[in-house]
Amino acid sequence: MPASDRLFSPAAERNRQPMLEVLQRVLPAHGRALEIASGSGQHVAWFARHLPDWSWQPTDFDVRSLPSIAAWSAGDADGGALANVFPPLRLDVCDAAWPVAGEFDAITCANMLHIAPWASCAGLMQGAARHLAPRGVLLTYGPYVVDDMPTAPSNLDFDADLRRRDPSWGIRRLADVDAAARAAGLRLRERVAMPANNLMLVFDRAAGPVAQRRPASD
Repeated sequence: MPASDRLFSPAAERNRQPMLEVLQRVLPAHGRALEIASGSGQHVAWFARHLPDWSWQPTDFDVRSLPSIAAWSAGDADGGALANVFPPLRLDVCDAAWPVAGEFDAITCANMLHIAPWASCAGLMQGAARHLAPRGVLLTYGPYVVDDMPTAPSNLDFDADLRRRDPSWGIRRLADVDAAARAAGLRLRERVAMPANNLMLVFDRAAGPVAQRRPASD
């Protein structure tokens, strides 16, 4: 794919390394991963390059993103083509059947829930429950409203801007996301504080106390 097909997200460039550090800690040495809402493709290219014993299936709802995802995985300034990344697929989390086969040891989803209708959260959780391996994990990244913590002013402004752009968008309450996960048979295992007032949430099939960690990076 030509380099001109690559879209560029400054936010993805900033948060790809803190997210990778969580993946490196949480995931086993090798496995099969599904990325939901791959966007520009910067995340999956970075993760695949630094977790070479994992295979990666990127996806996105917007077909216009697929050439960019493929272009980033075809090679960039960080190195050559990535043999462990499959061609991107269009995937709507709300569909009853996803266009992927088998189980995944990890499913990742960054910065989707707040720029999609609330129904996408249930769709994500239900789809993850269908496709996660028994010991697999779902990892979501983004801003959340946490009931026992004050919401950062920047997130309040961001939420208001999202709702002006589309009334069905907005930063989601962590408690509501957790409830949707529980309804699908998943459990919140850990929440990790991330830069810029974001969280990375780790879900699996097993119940247990929620671990909390300090920010992965400044």
